Amino acid sequence: MKNFIASGALALALTSPWQAAQAQVTAGPGTWSSNQTWAADTVNGGSLTGYYYWPATAPALGGKRALVLVLHGCQQTASGDVIDNGFNWKAAADQYGAVILAPNATGNVYSNHCWDYARTSHSRTSGHDGVLLDLVNRFVNNAQYAIDPKQVYVTGLSSGGGETMALACLAPDIFAGVGINAGPPPGTTTAQISYVPGGYTATTAGNNCRALAGANAASFATQIASVIWGTSDYTVAQAYGPMDAAAMRLAYGGNFYQGATAPVAGGGSNIPYTDINGKLRTSEITVSGMGHAWPAGSGGQNTNYVDAAHVNYPLFLMNFWFANNLRVNQVGAPVMTACAATVSGSTVTVSGTATDSAGAVSSYKVVLNGPTAVNDAAAGSGASFSKQYAAMANGTYAGSVTATDSGTGLTSATCNIAAFNVGTTTPPPPSTCTATTSSNYAHVQAGRAHNGGGYALANGSNQNMGLNNTFYTTTLAQTAAGYYVIGACP
Repeated sequence: MKNFIASGALALALTSPWQAAQAQVTAGPGTWSSNQTWAADTVNGGSLTGYYYWPATAPALGGKRALVLVLHGCQQTASGDVIDNGFNWKAAADQYGAVILAPNATGNVYSNHCWDYARTSHSRTSGHDGVLLDLVNRFVNNAQYAIDPKQVYVTGLSSGGGETMALACLAPDIFAGVGINAGPPPGTTTAQISYVPGGYTATTAGNNCRALAGANAASFATQIASVIWGTSDYTVAQAYGPMDAAAMRLAYGGNFYQGATAPVAGGGSNIPYTDINGKLRTSEITVSGMGHAWPAGSGGQNTNYVDAAHVNYPLFLMNFWFANNLRVNQVGAPVMTACAATVSGSTVTVSGTATDSAGAVSSYKVVLNGPTAVNDAAAGSGASFSKQYAAMANGTYAGSVTATDSGTGLTSATCNIAAFNVGTTTPPPPSTCTATTSSNYAHVQAGRAHNGGGYALANGSNQNMGLNNTFYTTTLAQTAAGYYVIGACP
Protein backbone atom coordinates (compact mmCIF):
# COMPACT_ATOMS: atom_id res chain seq x y z
CA MET A 1 0.00 0.00 0.00
CA LYS A 2 1.28 3.47 -0.79
CA ASN A 3 2.42 5.70 2.03
CA PHE A 4 0.42 8.85 1.25
CA ILE A 5 2.33 11.24 3.48
CA ALA A 6 5.55 13.05 2.68
CA SER A 7 8.38 13.10 5.21
CA GLY A 8 8.14 16.88 5.59
CA ALA A 9 4.41 16.71 6.26
CA LEU A 10 4.99 13.92 8.78
CA ALA A 11 7.56 16.00 10.65
CA LEU A 12 5.11 18.90 10.80
CA ALA A 13 2.30 16.62 11.95
CA LEU A 14 4.34 15.25 14.83
CA THR A 15 4.66 18.72 16.33
CA SER A 16 0.94 19.47 16.42
CA PRO A 17 -0.61 20.00 19.91
CA TRP A 18 -2.81 16.92 19.90
CA GLN A 19 0.01 14.81 18.44
CA ALA A 20 2.18 15.56 21.45
CA ALA A 21 -0.56 14.23 23.75
CA GLN A 22 -1.31 11.18 21.56
CA ALA A 23 2.02 10.29 19.97
CA GLN A 24 0.71 6.98 18.66
CA VAL A 25 -1.75 8.70 16.29
CA THR A 26 -0.24 10.23 13.16
CA ALA A 27 -1.87 13.20 11.50
CA GLY A 28 -2.71 12.46 7.89
CA PRO A 29 -2.52 14.84 4.92
CA GLY A 30 -6.20 15.83 5.11
CA THR A 31 -6.78 15.11 1.41
CA TRP A 32 -8.09 12.19 -0.62
CA SER A 33 -5.40 9.78 -1.80
CA SER A 34 -4.54 9.05 -5.39
CA ASN A 35 -6.21 6.03 -6.98
CA GLN A 36 -5.04 2.87 -5.19
CA THR A 37 -4.94 -0.78 -6.31
CA TRP A 38 -5.53 -3.07 -3.35
CA ALA A 39 -6.31 -6.68 -4.27
CA ALA A 40 -7.44 -8.98 -7.09
CA ASP A 41 -11.05 -10.16 -7.29
CA THR A 42 -10.96 -13.69 -8.68
CA VAL A 43 -14.77 -13.95 -8.74
CA ASN A 44 -15.91 -10.74 -10.42
CA GLY A 45 -12.68 -9.96 -12.26
CA GLY A 46 -10.15 -7.17 -12.06
CA SER A 47 -8.66 -5.66 -8.92
CA LEU A 48 -10.22 -3.61 -6.16
CA THR A 49 -9.28 0.03 -6.67
CA GLY A 50 -10.30 3.25 -4.95
CA TYR A 51 -9.37 6.06 -2.60
CA TYR A 52 -8.97 6.79 1.08
CA TYR A 53 -9.17 9.92 3.20
CA TRP A 54 -6.73 10.26 6.10
CA PRO A 55 -7.59 13.32 8.23
CA ALA A 56 -5.13 15.67 9.85
CA THR A 57 -7.44 16.08 12.85
CA ALA A 58 -7.34 14.11 16.11
CA PRO A 59 -9.55 11.07 16.67
CA ALA A 60 -12.73 11.80 18.62
CA LEU A 61 -13.12 8.62 20.67
CA GLY A 62 -10.74 6.52 22.72
CA GLY A 63 -7.55 8.01 21.30
CA LYS A 64 -7.72 5.95 18.08
CA ARG A 65 -9.31 6.50 14.69
CA ALA A 66 -12.55 5.15 13.31
CA LEU A 67 -12.65 3.54 9.85
CA VAL A 68 -15.65 4.04 7.55
CA LEU A 69 -16.17 1.94 4.41
CA VAL A 70 -18.37 3.89 1.93
CA LEU A 71 -19.93 2.01 -1.00
CA HIS A 72 -21.27 3.78 -4.10
CA GLY A 73 -24.43 2.67 -5.89
CA CYS A 74 -24.96 1.21 -9.36
CA GLN A 75 -23.99 3.55 -12.20
CA GLN A 76 -21.69 5.41 -9.80
CA THR A 77 -17.94 5.38 -9.17
CA ALA A 78 -15.77 6.36 -6.23
CA SER A 79 -13.92 9.01 -8.25
CA GLY A 80 -17.01 10.51 -9.87
CA ASP A 81 -19.44 10.42 -6.97
CA VAL A 82 -17.95 9.62 -3.56
CA ILE A 83 -14.64 11.43 -3.06
CA ASP A 84 -13.98 15.18 -2.93
CA ASN A 85 -17.37 16.93 -2.58
CA GLY A 86 -19.33 13.93 -3.93
CA PHE A 87 -20.95 12.11 -1.01
CA ASN A 88 -19.65 14.90 1.31
CA TRP A 89 -17.56 12.80 3.71
CA LYS A 90 -14.60 15.13 4.25
CA ALA A 91 -16.21 17.48 6.79
CA ALA A 92 -17.58 14.62 8.89
CA ALA A 93 -14.24 12.78 8.72
CA ASP A 94 -12.39 15.90 9.86
CA GLN A 95 -14.82 16.49 12.72
CA TYR A 96 -14.41 12.97 14.07
CA GLY A 97 -10.84 12.23 12.96
CA ALA A 98 -11.96 9.18 10.96
CA VAL A 99 -10.36 7.42 7.98
CA ILE A 100 -12.74 6.96 5.01
CA LEU A 101 -12.44 4.20 2.38
CA ALA A 102 -14.09 4.70 -1.03
CA PRO A 103 -13.54 1.62 -3.23
CA ASN A 104 -14.83 0.93 -6.75
CA ALA A 105 -16.95 -2.15 -7.37
CA THR A 106 -14.86 -4.72 -9.21
CA GLY A 107 -16.02 -6.31 -12.45
CA ASN A 108 -19.24 -5.06 -14.00
CA VAL A 109 -21.79 -6.82 -11.81
CA TYR A 110 -25.43 -6.64 -13.01
CA SER A 111 -24.04 -4.66 -16.01
CA ASN A 112 -24.19 -1.38 -14.05
CA HIS A 113 -20.99 -1.31 -11.96
CA CYS A 114 -22.92 -2.62 -8.94
CA TRP A 115 -21.89 -4.48 -5.80
CA ASP A 116 -22.86 -8.17 -5.75
CA TYR A 117 -25.27 -7.86 -2.80
CA ALA A 118 -27.74 -10.31 -4.42
CA ARG A 119 -25.37 -13.26 -4.76
CA THR A 120 -26.84 -16.43 -3.33
CA SER A 121 -23.68 -17.46 -1.50
CA HIS A 122 -22.00 -14.73 0.54
CA SER A 123 -18.49 -15.47 1.76
CA ARG A 124 -15.92 -13.68 3.90
CA THR A 125 -13.18 -14.81 1.53
CA SER A 126 -14.52 -14.35 -2.01
CA GLY A 127 -16.45 -11.95 -4.24
CA HIS A 128 -17.11 -8.39 -3.13
CA ASP A 129 -17.55 -9.53 0.46
CA GLY A 130 -14.06 -11.01 0.47
CA VAL A 131 -12.19 -8.13 -1.20
CA LEU A 132 -13.95 -5.53 0.96
CA LEU A 133 -13.22 -7.35 4.22
CA ASP A 134 -9.63 -7.75 3.06
CA LEU A 135 -9.46 -3.99 2.44
CA VAL A 136 -10.77 -3.25 5.92
CA ASN A 137 -8.23 -5.62 7.44
CA ARG A 138 -5.40 -3.95 5.52
CA PHE A 139 -6.16 -0.62 7.17
CA VAL A 140 -6.98 -1.99 10.62
CA ASN A 141 -3.71 -3.93 10.68
CA ASN A 142 -1.57 -1.02 9.42
CA ALA A 143 -0.35 0.72 12.58
CA GLN A 144 0.24 4.09 10.89
CA TYR A 145 -3.51 4.70 10.62
CA ALA A 146 -4.13 3.85 14.31
CA ILE A 147 -7.55 2.30 13.57
CA ASP A 148 -9.54 1.05 16.53
CA PRO A 149 -11.05 -2.33 15.50
CA LYS A 150 -14.02 -1.46 17.73
CA GLN A 151 -14.76 1.59 15.56
CA VAL A 152 -15.18 0.09 12.08
CA TYR A 153 -18.33 1.06 10.16
CA VAL A 154 -19.87 0.53 6.71
CA THR A 155 -22.47 2.42 4.69
CA GLY A 156 -23.65 2.63 1.09
CA LEU A 157 -26.38 3.45 -1.42
CA SER A 158 -28.62 1.08 -3.41
CA SER A 159 -26.49 -1.96 -4.35
CA GLY A 160 -23.96 -0.42 -1.94
CA GLY A 161 -26.76 -0.31 0.65
CA GLY A 162 -27.58 -3.95 -0.04
CA GLU A 163 -23.89 -4.84 0.25
CA THR A 164 -23.71 -2.81 3.48
CA MET A 165 -26.46 -4.95 4.98
CA ALA A 166 -24.83 -8.14 3.68
CA LEU A 167 -21.51 -7.18 5.30
CA ALA A 168 -23.26 -6.16 8.53
CA CYS A 169 -24.83 -9.61 8.69
CA LEU A 170 -21.84 -11.58 7.43
CA ALA A 171 -19.31 -9.88 9.70
CA PRO A 172 -20.98 -8.36 12.79
CA ASP A 173 -17.70 -8.97 14.61
CA ILE A 174 -16.00 -6.51 12.22
CA PHE A 175 -18.62 -3.77 11.89
CA ALA A 176 -19.73 -1.96 15.04
CA GLY A 177 -22.24 0.14 13.10
CA VAL A 178 -23.87 0.30 9.68
CA GLY A 179 -25.78 2.82 7.55
CA ILE A 180 -28.12 1.27 4.98
CA ASN A 181 -29.38 3.66 2.29
CA ALA A 182 -32.15 2.27 0.04
CA GLY A 183 -30.65 -1.22 0.30
CA PRO A 184 -32.47 -4.43 -0.69
CA PRO A 185 -32.11 -7.02 2.12
CA PRO A 186 -30.36 -10.43 1.90
CA GLY A 187 -32.16 -13.06 -0.13
CA THR A 188 -33.81 -10.69 -2.61
CA THR A 189 -32.83 -10.69 -6.28
CA THR A 190 -32.01 -7.83 -8.62
CA ALA A 191 -35.39 -8.35 -10.29
CA GLN A 192 -37.07 -7.62 -6.95
CA ILE A 193 -35.37 -4.29 -6.33
CA SER A 194 -38.55 -2.26 -6.90
CA TYR A 195 -40.99 -4.48 -4.99
CA VAL A 196 -41.08 -6.80 -1.99
CA PRO A 197 -41.67 -10.37 -3.18
CA GLY A 198 -44.68 -12.23 -1.84
CA GLY A 199 -44.00 -13.99 1.44
CA TYR A 200 -40.79 -12.05 2.08
CA THR A 201 -41.02 -10.29 5.46
CA ALA A 202 -38.76 -8.67 8.02
CA THR A 203 -38.58 -12.06 9.70
CA THR A 204 -37.28 -13.57 6.46
CA ALA A 205 -34.63 -10.87 6.22
CA GLY A 206 -33.71 -11.18 9.90
CA ASN A 207 -33.33 -14.96 9.66
CA ASN A 208 -31.20 -14.59 6.52
CA CYS A 209 -29.06 -12.06 8.34
CA ARG A 210 -28.38 -14.29 11.35
CA ALA A 211 -27.65 -17.23 9.04
CA LEU A 212 -24.95 -15.18 7.30
CA ALA A 213 -23.30 -14.42 10.65
CA GLY A 214 -22.95 -18.07 11.60
CA ALA A 215 -20.56 -18.47 14.53
CA ASN A 216 -20.17 -14.66 14.77
CA ALA A 217 -23.85 -14.05 15.62
CA ALA A 218 -22.98 -13.19 19.24
CA SER A 219 -21.45 -9.92 17.97
CA PHE A 220 -24.93 -8.69 16.99
CA ALA A 221 -25.35 -7.83 20.69
CA THR A 222 -23.10 -4.78 20.22
CA GLN A 223 -23.88 -3.65 16.67
CA ILE A 224 -26.06 -0.63 15.79
CA ALA A 225 -27.78 0.24 12.51
CA SER A 226 -29.17 3.29 10.74
CA VAL A 227 -31.49 3.00 7.74
CA ILE A 228 -32.51 5.86 5.44
CA TRP A 229 -34.68 6.26 2.34
CA GLY A 230 -36.49 8.96 0.38
CA THR A 231 -40.25 9.31 -0.01
CA SER A 232 -39.76 9.93 -3.75
CA ASP A 233 -37.56 6.89 -4.35
CA TYR A 234 -39.16 4.85 -7.13
CA THR A 235 -36.09 2.73 -7.88
CA VAL A 236 -35.75 0.70 -4.67
CA ALA A 237 -38.99 -0.21 -2.90
CA GLN A 238 -39.49 2.14 0.05
CA ALA A 239 -40.90 -0.77 2.05
CA TYR A 240 -37.37 -2.19 2.24
CA GLY A 241 -36.35 0.71 4.52
CA PRO A 242 -38.37 -0.13 7.64
CA MET A 243 -38.00 -3.82 6.78
CA ASP A 244 -34.20 -3.53 6.89
CA ALA A 245 -34.31 -1.87 10.31
CA ALA A 246 -36.76 -4.45 11.68
CA ALA A 247 -34.60 -7.25 10.28
CA MET A 248 -31.53 -5.90 12.06
CA ARG A 249 -33.44 -5.74 15.34
CA LEU A 250 -34.54 -9.35 14.84
CA ALA A 251 -30.93 -10.31 14.20
CA TYR A 252 -29.86 -8.41 17.33
CA GLY A 253 -32.43 -10.27 19.41
CA GLY A 254 -34.42 -9.23 22.49
CA ASN A 255 -37.10 -6.61 23.01
CA PHE A 256 -37.02 -3.12 21.51
CA TYR A 257 -38.92 0.05 22.26
CA GLN A 258 -39.93 2.63 19.69
CA GLY A 259 -39.06 6.20 20.61
CA ALA A 260 -40.76 9.42 19.63
CA THR A 261 -40.51 10.43 15.99
CA ALA A 262 -38.25 13.47 15.66
CA PRO A 263 -37.61 15.88 12.78
CA VAL A 264 -34.30 15.65 10.94
CA ALA A 265 -32.49 18.75 9.70
CA GLY A 266 -32.90 18.96 5.94
CA GLY A 267 -36.39 17.45 5.87
CA GLY A 268 -37.82 14.18 7.07
CA SER A 269 -38.21 12.31 10.31
CA ASN A 270 -36.34 9.79 12.42
CA ILE A 271 -37.72 6.91 14.49
CA PRO A 272 -35.28 5.57 17.12
CA TYR A 273 -35.49 2.15 18.75
CA THR A 274 -33.82 1.29 22.05
CA ASP A 275 -33.14 -2.11 23.56
CA ILE A 276 -34.13 -3.34 27.02
CA ASN A 277 -31.03 -1.61 28.46
CA GLY A 278 -32.08 1.75 27.05
CA LYS A 279 -29.35 1.68 24.38
CA LEU A 280 -30.15 3.18 20.98
CA ARG A 281 -29.80 0.32 18.48
CA THR A 282 -31.57 1.29 15.25
CA SER A 283 -32.64 4.51 13.55
CA GLU A 284 -35.11 4.86 10.67
CA ILE A 285 -34.99 8.08 8.65
CA THR A 286 -37.59 8.93 6.03
CA VAL A 287 -36.44 11.89 3.92
CA SER A 288 -39.37 13.90 2.57
CA GLY A 289 -39.14 14.56 -1.16
CA MET A 290 -35.82 12.81 -1.76
CA GLY A 291 -35.55 10.36 -4.66
CA HIS A 292 -33.15 7.46 -5.09
CA ALA A 293 -29.95 9.15 -3.94
CA TRP A 294 -27.20 9.44 -1.39
CA PRO A 295 -28.22 12.28 1.00
CA ALA A 296 -25.01 14.32 1.01
CA GLY A 297 -26.49 17.52 2.41
CA SER A 298 -25.10 20.99 1.83
CA GLY A 299 -21.55 20.77 0.47
CA GLY A 300 -22.07 17.60 -1.52
CA GLN A 301 -22.71 17.25 -5.23
CA ASN A 302 -26.28 17.31 -6.52
CA THR A 303 -26.20 14.97 -9.51
CA ASN A 304 -26.04 11.28 -10.51
CA TYR A 305 -28.00 9.86 -7.56
CA VAL A 306 -26.49 12.26 -5.00
CA ASP A 307 -28.76 14.74 -3.23
CA ALA A 308 -27.40 17.97 -1.71
CA ALA A 309 -30.78 19.49 -0.85
CA HIS A 310 -31.78 17.39 2.14
CA VAL A 311 -30.16 15.49 5.02
CA ASN A 312 -26.40 15.51 5.63
CA TYR A 313 -26.24 11.75 6.17
CA PRO A 314 -22.45 11.52 6.72
CA LEU A 315 -22.73 13.92 9.67
CA PHE A 316 -25.84 12.14 11.00
CA LEU A 317 -24.16 8.74 10.73
CA MET A 318 -20.96 9.81 12.44
CA ASN A 319 -22.91 11.31 15.33
CA PHE A 320 -25.13 8.22 15.56
CA TRP A 321 -22.18 5.82 15.52
CA PHE A 322 -19.92 7.78 17.85
CA ALA A 323 -22.62 8.62 20.39
CA ASN A 324 -23.96 5.05 20.57
CA ASN A 325 -20.98 2.74 19.92
CA LEU A 326 -21.41 -0.24 22.25
CA ARG A 327 -17.87 -1.57 21.85
CA VAL A 328 -15.83 1.39 23.07
CA ASN A 329 -15.78 2.41 26.71
CA GLN A 330 -17.24 5.90 26.51
CA VAL A 331 -15.37 8.35 28.74
CA GLY A 332 -17.64 10.82 30.49
CA ALA A 333 -17.19 14.56 30.71
CA PRO A 334 -15.89 16.14 33.93
CA VAL A 335 -18.53 16.70 36.63
CA MET A 336 -18.74 19.98 38.54
CA THR A 337 -19.37 19.14 42.20
CA ALA A 338 -19.50 22.69 43.61
CA CYS A 339 -19.03 26.34 42.71
CA ALA A 340 -19.47 29.61 44.58
CA ALA A 341 -18.66 33.31 44.60
CA THR A 342 -17.69 35.43 47.61
CA VAL A 343 -17.36 39.23 47.75
CA SER A 344 -14.88 41.41 49.60
CA GLY A 345 -15.22 45.07 48.70
CA SER A 346 -14.95 45.24 44.92
CA THR A 347 -13.19 41.87 44.61
CA VAL A 348 -15.09 38.73 43.71
CA THR A 349 -13.53 35.32 44.42
CA VAL A 350 -14.93 32.43 42.39
CA SER A 351 -14.12 28.86 43.42
CA GLY A 352 -15.13 25.41 42.28
CA THR A 353 -14.40 21.69 42.43
CA ALA A 354 -14.85 18.93 39.86
CA THR A 355 -14.18 15.26 39.23
CA ASP A 356 -12.86 13.89 35.93
CA SER A 357 -13.06 10.17 35.08
CA ALA A 358 -10.84 10.71 32.02
CA GLY A 359 -7.93 12.10 34.04
CA ALA A 360 -7.63 15.66 35.34
CA VAL A 361 -9.49 18.88 34.61
CA SER A 362 -7.29 20.98 32.32
CA SER A 363 -9.26 24.21 32.59
CA TYR A 364 -12.14 25.89 34.38
CA LYS A 365 -14.23 28.57 32.70
CA VAL A 366 -15.85 31.32 34.76
CA VAL A 367 -18.66 33.44 33.33
CA LEU A 368 -20.07 36.36 35.35
CA ASN A 369 -22.96 38.41 34.03
CA GLY A 370 -23.34 41.89 35.49
CA PRO A 371 -21.94 45.44 35.32
CA THR A 372 -18.41 44.06 34.82
CA ALA A 373 -18.69 40.99 32.61
CA VAL A 374 -16.24 38.12 33.05
CA ASN A 375 -15.61 35.38 30.48
CA ASP A 376 -12.48 33.60 31.72
CA ALA A 377 -11.64 30.28 30.07
CA ALA A 378 -8.40 29.88 32.07
CA ALA A 379 -9.61 30.28 35.66
CA GLY A 380 -7.68 27.28 36.93
CA SER A 381 -7.16 23.52 36.61
CA GLY A 382 -7.00 20.33 38.65
CA ALA A 383 -9.48 19.07 41.22
CA SER A 384 -10.32 22.57 42.47
CA PHE A 385 -9.60 26.23 41.82
CA SER A 386 -10.08 29.69 43.33
CA LYS A 387 -9.57 32.93 41.43
CA GLN A 388 -10.06 36.58 42.30
CA TYR A 389 -11.55 39.25 40.03
CA ALA A 390 -10.71 42.75 41.27
CA ALA A 391 -12.23 46.18 40.58
CA MET A 392 -15.68 44.82 39.84
CA ALA A 393 -18.30 47.54 39.37
CA ASN A 394 -21.17 47.81 41.84
CA GLY A 395 -24.29 45.91 40.97
CA THR A 396 -25.95 42.51 40.80
CA TYR A 397 -24.17 39.51 39.28
CA ALA A 398 -24.89 35.89 38.46
CA GLY A 399 -22.70 33.40 36.67
CA SER A 400 -21.51 29.89 36.02
CA VAL A 401 -18.49 27.59 36.02
CA THR A 402 -17.63 24.70 33.67
CA ALA A 403 -14.72 22.24 33.65
CA THR A 404 -12.98 20.80 30.56
CA ASP A 405 -10.67 17.83 30.02
CA SER A 406 -8.15 18.61 27.25
CA GLY A 407 -7.47 14.96 26.47
CA THR A 408 -11.08 14.23 25.52
CA GLY A 409 -12.19 17.79 24.78
CA LEU A 410 -15.32 17.14 26.85
CA THR A 411 -16.86 19.90 28.97
CA SER A 412 -18.97 19.47 32.09
CA ALA A 413 -22.52 20.59 32.58
CA THR A 414 -22.79 24.13 33.94
CA CYS A 415 -22.54 24.82 37.67
CA ASN A 416 -24.65 27.93 38.28
CA ILE A 417 -23.56 30.67 40.70
CA ALA A 418 -26.50 32.24 42.52
CA ALA A 419 -27.12 35.97 42.15
CA PHE A 420 -24.96 38.17 44.39
CA ASN A 421 -24.19 41.88 44.90
CA VAL A 422 -21.01 43.92 44.74
CA GLY A 423 -20.90 47.24 46.64
CA THR A 424 -24.44 47.18 47.98
CA THR A 425 -26.42 45.47 50.71
CA THR A 426 -29.69 45.69 48.81
CA PRO A 427 -30.96 42.18 48.12
CA PRO A 428 -30.83 41.10 44.49
CA PRO A 429 -34.03 41.66 42.53
CA PRO A 430 -36.37 38.70 42.12
CA SER A 431 -35.14 36.39 39.41
CA THR A 432 -36.86 36.63 36.06
CA CYS A 433 -34.95 33.64 34.75
CA THR A 434 -36.80 31.08 32.63
CA ALA A 435 -35.42 27.67 31.65
CA THR A 436 -36.26 25.55 28.62
CA THR A 437 -35.24 21.94 28.00
CA SER A 438 -35.28 20.86 24.37
CA SER A 439 -33.15 19.39 21.60
CA ASN A 440 -30.26 21.51 20.39
CA TYR A 441 -31.90 21.70 16.97
CA ALA A 442 -35.12 23.05 18.55
CA HIS A 443 -33.16 25.63 20.58
CA VAL A 444 -31.53 26.93 17.39
CA GLN A 445 -34.84 27.04 15.53
CA ALA A 446 -36.45 28.96 18.42
CA GLY A 447 -33.68 31.57 18.55
CA ARG A 448 -32.26 30.56 21.94
CA ALA A 449 -29.05 29.38 20.28
CA HIS A 450 -27.26 29.55 16.95
CA ASN A 451 -25.31 27.19 14.73
CA GLY A 452 -21.54 27.38 14.68
CA GLY A 453 -19.62 24.80 12.65
CA GLY A 454 -22.26 22.13 13.23
CA TYR A 455 -22.52 22.85 16.95
CA ALA A 456 -25.29 24.65 18.83
CA LEU A 457 -24.02 27.71 20.71
CA ALA A 458 -26.15 29.43 23.35
CA ASN A 459 -27.05 33.00 22.39
CA GLY A 460 -25.34 35.57 24.58
CA SER A 461 -22.97 33.29 26.53
CA ASN A 462 -21.87 31.42 23.37
CA GLN A 463 -21.53 28.23 25.41
CA ASN A 464 -21.12 25.05 23.34
CA MET A 465 -24.17 22.81 23.79
CA GLY A 466 -22.93 19.98 21.56
CA LEU A 467 -23.92 18.99 18.04
CA ASN A 468 -26.80 20.90 16.41
CA ASN A 469 -29.22 18.02 15.97
CA THR A 470 -32.28 16.42 17.50
CA PHE A 471 -30.30 13.85 19.53
CA TYR A 472 -28.60 16.28 21.93
CA THR A 473 -30.88 17.73 24.62
CA THR A 474 -29.88 20.79 26.66
CA THR A 475 -31.47 22.94 29.35
CA LEU A 476 -30.98 26.65 28.60
CA ALA A 477 -31.68 29.35 31.19
CA GLN A 478 -32.49 32.86 29.95
CA THR A 479 -30.94 35.20 32.51
CA ALA A 480 -31.38 38.43 30.53
CA ALA A 481 -32.85 39.57 27.26
CA GLY A 482 -31.12 37.59 24.52
CA TYR A 483 -28.72 35.96 27.02
CA TYR A 484 -28.80 32.19 27.66
CA VAL A 485 -26.60 29.90 29.74
CA ILE A 486 -26.49 26.12 29.96
CA GLY A 487 -28.30 24.78 33.01
CA ALA A 488 -31.32 25.45 35.16
CA CYS A 489 -32.17 28.82 36.66
CA PRO A 490 -30.29 29.66 39.86
